[in-house]
Amino acid sequence: MSENLSLEKRVEALEAKVHSVLVGFNGILTDITRIENAEEIQKEAQKENPKWALSNIRWEEKEGPKGRFERSEDVNSPDFKALVKDLAEHKGKLMHEGHFYWLFENGSTVGRKKRTY
Repeated sequence: MSENLSLEKRVEALEAKVHSVLVGFNGILTDITRIENAEEIQKEAQKENPKWALSNIRWEEKEGPKGRFERSEDVNSPDFKALVKDLAEHKGKLMHEGHFYWLFENGSTVGRKKRTY
């Protein structure tokens, strides 16, 4: 009978350890989910907050077949280079703050036009 009590205590102790491990593992999974969610939020924020400042890019007004627009070839501006890279990552087109931006076929000229809805 004392053997059974000793065995029962061992089983209880083992169950308690397994429970502790499972609680810890669940905590780790929760932390991983929080990290993944934070990474997604950060990616979305980067999409909304580009790494370029339009005020640092020189724009020229032009007239095209579809009306007036602005264009830039400000290749010496780091902001222009970042905008070109961003456009390339978005298949040459994107919308930002009420303007439509596109990359010309030459890959070094950017156009922009205010969108009216």
